[in-house]
Amino acid sequence: MTLQQLRYAVAIADNKSMNKAAAELFVTQPSLSNTIKDLENEIHIEIFIRSNRGIVITPEGEEFLGYARQMLDHYRLIEERYVDNVASKKKFSVSMQHYTFAVEAFIRMAKAFGMDEYEFAVHEAKTSEVIENVQLNRSEIGIVYKNEFNEKFIDKILKEHELEFIPLFECKIYVYLSKSNPLADKEIIDFEELQQYPCLSFEQGDNNSFYFAEEVLSTYDYRQIIKADDRATLLNLMVGLNGYTLCSGIICEELNGDEYAAVPLNTDETMTIGYIKHKKMPLSILGEKYIEELQKYKEKVL
Repeated sequence: MTLQQLRYAVAIADNKSMNKAAAELFVTQPSLSNTIKDLENEIHIEIFIRSNRGIVITPEGEEFLGYARQMLDHYRLIEERYVDNVASKKKFSVSMQHYTFAVEAFIRMAKAFGMDEYEFAVHEAKTSEVIENVQLNRSEIGIVYKNEFNEKFIDKILKEHELEFIPLFECKIYVYLSKSNPLADKEIIDFEELQQYPCLSFEQGDNNSFYFAEEVLSTYDYRQIIKADDRATLLNLMVGLNGYTLCSGIICEELNGDEYAAVPLNTDETMTIGYIKHKKMPLSILGEKYIEELQKYKEKVL
């Protein structure tokens, strides 16, 4: 396997066309095709499925291309640092379900290391995208939850992609709502009391399975439900429509303001917040610091 083969494979994936990639790389299409066939024979997987309509990347190919991009990125950094003598920033990326506390922990980590020497990225994403970003090395860490309902499903997906889930803390289920909601002053809320208010849920796109839902108790028969794509919209719906969502109960007033409350839900259900990573990859120094910041929330739950 050579760097040239990796460059060729990534170019085909980026262009979604063998002909366009060949033109970009200044090689003939037959030469490019033969190079990729040799690579596929060497690594014993099919990266691309070829047809008259173009190319399709296989699931195994997606995983391989994730590693290939990472290898090419590292090679470019080495070239810039030692050949071109260009000082480059170290990179650190995290993907997460829509958790304010995970963003708050990221902020503390970034402040601790400083942003002059590091290039940071944080992605609030759909559950499947969080897993995909870690799988393809777009992010070192992904923050998700598991419970009794989705555990087997999530574990199966992680195992298929050689990822692992490491628990951070277990928490009870809370109703997150605006302080203007009539239920905000209660000590505990029953499900029946929520029926007159819309349940707010994060849209999961094409993977809109109950198992991918960011909110626990996703199979409950809610009378009213509204899907949203981002956290800001969800918070607006809480205020404007007295909507609510189910969460870990961790409130970050510094980021979201003091207009919201978390009230325990009358249920025995719990959820486990944790992080996912590649099984064979140790955490970077920044990754370890980020997890250290997340573990501080253990004192605020249960």
